Amino acid sequence: LPRLVREFVAQNNTSQIKHVIQILSQEFALSQHPHSRKGGLIGLAACSIALGKDSGLYLKELIEPVLTCFNDADSRLRYYACEALYNIVKVARGSVLPHFNVLFDGLSKLAADPDPNVKSGSELLDRLLKDIVTESNQFDLVGFIPLLRERIYSNNQYARQFIISWILVLESVPDINLLDYLPEILDGLFQILGDNSKEIRKMCEVALGEFLKEIKKNPTSVKFAEMANILVIHCQAADDLIQLTAMCWMREFIQLAGRVMLPYSSGILTAVLPCLSYDDRKKNIKEVANVCNLSLMKLVIPEDDEMDEAKQSVTLPAEPISEESLSKPEAVSGGESFHGRNELDISALNQPLSFQCSCERIQVTLNLDGIVQVLDCHLHDTSIGMMTRIAVLKWLYHLYIKTPRKMFRHTDSLFPILLRTLSDESDEVILKDLELLAEIASSPAGQTEEGHGPSDGSDVRPGPVELHVPARAGQLSSSSMKGLECSPSTPTMNSYFYKFMINLLKRFSSERKLLETRGPFIIRQLCLLLNAENIFHSMADILLREEDLKFASTMVHTLNTILLTSSELFQLRNQLKDLKTPESRNLFCCLYRSWCHNPVTTVSLCFLTQNYKHAYDLIQKFGDLEVTVDFLTEVDKLVQLIECPIFTYLRLQLLDVKNNPYLIKALYGLLMLLPQSSAFQLLSHRLQCVPNPELMQTTDNTKPSTSFKRTAASNIDYTELLQHFEKVQNKHLEARHQRAGRAEQLDRRVVL
Repeated sequence: LPRLVREFVAQNNTSQIKHVIQILSQEFALSQHPHSRKGGLIGLAACSIALGKDSGLYLKELIEPVLTCFNDADSRLRYYACEALYNIVKVARGSVLPHFNVLFDGLSKLAADPDPNVKSGSELLDRLLKDIVTESNQFDLVGFIPLLRERIYSNNQYARQFIISWILVLESVPDINLLDYLPEILDGLFQILGDNSKEIRKMCEVALGEFLKEIKKNPTSVKFAEMANILVIHCQAADDLIQLTAMCWMREFIQLAGRVMLPYSSGILTAVLPCLSYDDRKKNIKEVANVCNLSLMKLVIPEDDEMDEAKQSVTLPAEPISEESLSKPEAVSGGESFHGRNELDISALNQPLSFQCSCERIQVTLNLDGIVQVLDCHLHDTSIGMMTRIAVLKWLYHLYIKTPRKMFRHTDSLFPILLRTLSDESDEVILKDLELLAEIASSPAGQTEEGHGPSDGSDVRPGPVELHVPARAGQLSSSSMKGLECSPSTPTMNSYFYKFMINLLKRFSSERKLLETRGPFIIRQLCLLLNAENIFHSMADILLREEDLKFASTMVHTLNTILLTSSELFQLRNQLKDLKTPESRNLFCCLYRSWCHNPVTTVSLCFLTQNYKHAYDLIQKFGDLEVTVDFLTEVDKLVQLIECPIFTYLRLQLLDVKNNPYLIKALYGLLMLLPQSSAFQLLSHRLQCVPNPELMQTTDNTKPSTSFKRTAASNIDYTELLQHFEKVQNKHLEARHQRAGRAEQLDRRVVL
């Protein structure tokens, strides 16, 4: 047969050559008899060898019948087919590349063949074909990608190994740019990464590492946007290796592509945020996710607040994040920094993260609605961990800082969940929540024309308190105004401030346990974050209209304790102590009217403001009140407070008996209210130390007394305040009688 074919080649008799090949194919290779098929395969191989370099002219006719035999049920015949094709390809070399897809398709099937001989033969053919592709510059990558994309989803281990081996070969060929087609096969690669075989997983890791290396070398040609959603999906994989690898890729994408990744923020956050609460078993994933989260957060800029999402996307520079912009990123694995490389990043070289984007300016739109929706869902999910909740609150705070105008469109929907978050078990979560609520309440972007908040009839009470804005504070710049607490009322409170105070008190009313366990902590932190005077002024005004008198009394007692004991309110106490300014007197009157819900706190407020005569007048009224155990307990606590450093000035004024007679009378009044208890003994001993006025007289009576003499503020109507106190206490008395009556009726029903 070879001699005959060579003669036809010498005669250039192509018709006879084709006739010979046709007979070998149709009558032998495709015969029903297995021995004939074997003979046909051997004949086709011999024919190819005889044709030599001219075999390329007849490759279609030579290859097709051999590939058909790849599907034969007889394993020995499949081996003959593999051997025949090896000889055909070895002779034709580069001429087989136009037929590469059919050869690859056939080989991918043989790679999973159960017969070891067939598999061994296919591996020899596979290596030969790889050598041909490597040495050639005519490989049709565009035509091959659809087949690769199809075959990469095979579940067979051997087929997967075959696919990965070819991807590694194609990556190693300088003239073949497989990176352009990475979006077509990236999802399949991550699927293979989850294979049960350690060898296949390792091969896939190497392939992905090589791709990441190329991405860092040539970021300008990478289709980041087309692969973003693929990474988002695999960042949520159940398999730890897939999730860690995808997260590492996401980290690099955010840092390399910059704002190009911004439109995919909601998906990225969906994948990243839950990882922040992982325990030490998934420490590597947690650390990489944290870097992704911080990097993504830095992409949001103030210019995003000026863009109109509804109309069109606005062009902004798509700048990557530089290494310096991330402050001390956490370690990823093996004690390395996130710029260090683990085995997933074997491709990592000392390449700069900054690069010149292929298109100098890229259209980027911040999908704020999607981001807020994701953050809101995570806050509502009670199963998420503490670190995730903190990250969500940090994100919302960051968005209110960078894009306040757009964020305030979402405030009404976020407000309820932010208030519920105040009941969180973690102090750190509550702190972040308070920071966010304080920013909402103080941001100029939240100011509306309605006065005290959005239209919400159930929340806003009639006639809210007017928060005074001093002229000197109004002249300050917005930058210096931030965090200003020295003025009576900083002009940074917006329409949401009053709504916040109303809803906070409502929450305390409905959750008494929250008020008991976290109330003082929350209010003290708010006094640091916002203006303390505004907080007390507004709460006092709201409590003045509170219908639940028992809650009003409890809340007033809580606020009074905070006012008298918290270091955060030192400045406010000093302001109230002297009542030198109209603002301080106005604040005293406002507090007093609400403090009347609790008689003992009202007296303590008078002691704080040095209104001793009025304190004495109030104590005289106590004889008309119902003296209960709770009442006496509060008097006991007030006596203890008098002995604290806060009232040092009050105790020193006891030395000036002549000018402070009502102070002494008021203290004696408290003493007479107390039973023979430890508090009684304490106050009695203190009053025994009050000196004799005659002994305290100085020898030089001509000089005016330098001791402090407190005169009542001229513009405060103390008579009216006293009448208001009586009116409020009468309401409390009626309410107690009603409660007692209802309890008595209930007892009768039980008896009946």
